[in-house]
Amino acid sequence: MSKYGLTQEQIQFYKTEGYLVVERLYNADDLQRVYQTIRDMTQKALAGGDFSKILELEPEPVDGERVPRRIYNPFEQHENFRAVATDPRLLDKIESLIGPSFALQHSKLNMKLAKVGSLVDWHQDLSYFPHTNDDLVTTLVYLDDATEQNGCLQVLPRHHTHLFSHWTDDGQFAGMITDDLDGGRFGRPVPLAAPAGSAIFMHCLTPHASLPNRSDKSRRTLIFEYRAGDSFPIYSGPQTVASESLVHHLRGEPARFARFGGPRPYVPLVRKQTKSLYQLQAETKAKAAAEGKKLPSLVAN
Repeated sequence: MSKYGLTQEQIQFYKTEGYLVVERLYNADDLQRVYQTIRDMTQKALAGGDFSKILELEPEPVDGERVPRRIYNPFEQHENFRAVATDPRLLDKIESLIGPSFALQHSKLNMKLAKVGSLVDWHQDLSYFPHTNDDLVTTLVYLDDATEQNGCLQVLPRHHTHLFSHWTDDGQFAGMITDDLDGGRFGRPVPLAAPAGSAIFMHCLTPHASLPNRSDKSRRTLIFEYRAGDSFPIYSGPQTVASESLVHHLRGEPARFARFGGPRPYVPLVRKQTKSLYQLQAETKAKAAAEGKKLPSLVAN
């Protein structure tokens, strides 16, 4: 057993519920290095003018200033982000969940600044990047205390064994669940509040969402997607090729044969250009509103 691996009780909880919270995996020194990197990167990118390859901004300025809501591909951007993603305290736990051979599939850093922070509606991560099996685990590292007030992650437990619809009537990828989640049929959302430095391990099919940040405290989250060594991408357009260029095999021997398993993946029609989750969800909701349709949301629509 690896030094920092999960207990059997933790593994069973993850398999049953579709998520697991490990509090305070990273300490204050770990977090301070990341904070400084975020400050340096965002200031440099915004001052330089062309930040589109590094930052995504909130759609509207705040007090006359553009506010970042995402750093793209942080693993590629700085060694301090790579240190978090490859820390044995984290990787040993990933190994407990998806086996001894695995890769980093992608990374991002979401920022919900105080009184801002965009809404993220219900979705399953695997809908964005279909694979031959569902042995992928999304890992969220809370860089700040996450509370319901500042828009912490919310999940629908025990619904990670099937794929909800993420497509519109004409087959286009919606970027969010389009099935009806109302009526309590799928249970109540569970908010995953936890202190800074905590890690959330979430199955790639666990439905999740988060509210805007209504508090006076910012919430930043590093997100790393890990996949089993024998889980291979299913081609769904040029974005598949682009994302595969960012994959890093981290442990074990790379597989030479794909393993097939889990729910049958849906390969969606993708709009002409690759858009972020925020843009896709906004367009889907605008189209639904124009057509008088209601979509599942954490807020009234």
